[in-house]
Formats: sequence, structure tokens, C-alpha cells
Amino acid sequence: MAAALLREIADYPADPRPRAIDRPLALYGAGDLGRMARDHLDHLGIPVALVVDRDADRLAASPAWQGMRLLTPDQVPESAKREMLLAVCVATAPYAPLEADLSAMGWLDIVPFYDIAEAYRDRHPLSNGWIAPPLDARDRTGIATVLDAWDDDLSRAHHLQFLAWRRLRQEWRFTGAPVTLDDRYFIPELRGLLTGGERFADIGAHEGGVIRRFLDVVGGQCAAIWAVEPDPRNRARLRMAVAGDGRVTIIDRAVADGERRAAFAAGLGYASQLSGIGGKPLDVTTIDRLGIDPSVMKLHLEGGELAALRGALETIMRCRPLLALTSYHNALGLWELPRWLMQALPEYRFLLRLHSWVGTGAVIYAIPNERGRDG
Repeated sequence: MAAALLREIADYPADPRPRAIDRPLALYGAGDLGRMARDHLDHLGIPVALVVDRDADRLAASPAWQGMRLLTPDQVPESAKREMLLAVCVATAPYAPLEADLSAMGWLDIVPFYDIAEAYRDRHPLSNGWIAPPLDARDRTGIATVLDAWDDDLSRAHHLQFLAWRRLRQEWRFTGAPVTLDDRYFIPELRGLLTGGERFADIGAHEGGVIRRFLDVVGGQCAAIWAVEPDPRNRARLRMAVAGDGRVTIIDRAVADGERRAAFAAGLGYASQLSGIGGKPLDVTTIDRLGIDPSVMKLHLEGGELAALRGALETIMRCRPLLALTSYHNALGLWELPRWLMQALPEYRFLLRLHSWVGTGAVIYAIPNERGRDG
């Protein structure tokens, strides 16, 4: 069935495109994604005319939205619905029903925010809105190989969902394959294997949120934590988040597949990354040269996961860690990233889970056979 659905995706005529802003812009959703969208647009110098949220009355008092016009959906003038481009800043719910509801309210021009972000990749490196090109013979073979190698059908269903959005901008759903929002990096199959003696490497630690969740999962017990975070602003907040915990070592380096100097786009929150777009050069190293021995490793590197893994192969082979890594920031996630893992790591099993909508939140889990099974 997976092979037949892959053929359907590959053969379907589709031409989704990024959407540049050509009219006054409104945002729908003032949660985490809405705030990130506002920061992204501020960086680009693009004004936001209006923010729409069901909880707008309460959010109007929040410092995060001071100076911004916030309205509930029923407060929006009909003229705004006709004249504005509405960017949907929601990834915690299916997009298609939300778009239908907004259309029924009278909005005429509705688009996912990430499709807008993709139109400005020459000025900001945020990459969550990429659109997969038509699949050639090599892509079809690679994807089919990966689909066959996943450890369970849930992974195959989520892979097909991911492909359908990225290639067709269609939102496929399968019975028994829910998108889970609250267990990213710590799905039951991995969580049930963790013990109080784990050594956790958080590669792309941001502000320490995943470290806090890891400690919650292991009941506060672990042997060591390495937090790798090259962005100065993120790292300052990370230090505050883990202050006083002697188990945590913060490492101020970017990681890839070799040692060099490379441009880094800093100050962009989650989107800070190795990038030639306005980046200041910094030292890049490999995970193998960090001198760590993790039993659990998480990687979230805005598309740099494969390069980092190539520079971590000796560490992975020596330590055999549980792995959780994002795979949705570029087309490597269609098949090249998972296939590399499947070929490079013997005696591992591989899972894919979606933890948010609009083609984001895809995480690959690699579990060494000797750690057993749980969940």
C-alpha cells in the first residue's frame, strides 16, 4: 500500500509555490508560531497590519504583543477579509479544516505562514516552508527503500503524510496514525528505555527546553548532559535555565562534518543556523571532536543534521546512543537523511513520527537493538 501511495504522490500533477506578500498582511494565531512569524517579518522589515486570535482580548495585555492590533475572528472587518493576505500561524492542528473555517468566515486569501517565509529565503534562512520538486527516478527508489526499512507502519504512514504535504501541499491523514504534539523526542518507544544513568547530548540545545523535558522524563536523574549551542542569545538563556546544575556542560560550538570556519546566522531564535545569509564566521567542529560519550543524543540543527551525523559516526558507533533528530528542514528528509542512517548504523531500528502539522515536526528515532523495545 505504501508503494502505491508513493506512486500516487509522484505522479500527481502539482505545482505549489512560495507566496510573496503582495497586499496588507494579517497573521492568524498568536501562539509560539505567531510570535516567530512576527519576529521573522520584523527581521525582513515587513509590517503586520493585524493579528487574529480567538484569545485576542487576553493576549492584548501581553508584552509580546504590545503595539500590535489584535482582534478575535468575529471582530475583523469584512473589508479586511477581502483585502488582506492572511498567514496562518498554526502548526498544532490540521491546516485544511482551519483554512476551510476561515474561508467560511469570509477570508479570501489564505496561506500557511511557512509558504510566505519560503519566498524570502534569500534574506532569512528559516527553511520550514520548502516545497519538494517533482520526484525523479532516483527519488522514487530512495523513498521506496526507506519506506520499506522503517520498523513499523506508523512510520510509513507519517512518511507518506510528510511527502504529500511537501510535494503536493495536501494534508493526508491515516486512521491509527495520529500526529502527536506532546512527546517530541521522547516517544513511548524511546521513553520506556531511559534510565536514571543516561548521558544526554542535546545538539542544538536552544534555550534548554528539551533538557528540562529530558530531566522530567528520567525523574531528574542522569549522569551527564552536554548542551551544544553556538548562538550567543540562545546560549545566554540556556545558561540561566540550567544554572546550578553541575551535570550540564555547555559547549559553544557549531557542529558539522569537519573542522572549518563558516558563516553563522545568529540572533534568530530557533532559526539560528550555519548559513551564508548575513552570518558572522565562527569555528565549526565535529561531534566526534567534542570528547563526549552520550547514551542519548538529540539533534535539531535547522537542516544540518546529516552533516552533523557524518561528523559523529565514530561517537555513535562507540557509544551506540538512542538518537532523535529532526528531518523536516530540507529535502534531505525525504529519503537521503534516513537512508544514510539506515546504511551507516548496523543493528539499529528506525522510526519516524510527526509531532506537528504543515509538514513540520518530523523526527527520526534510531534505537540500537541491544537497548530492547518498549512502548
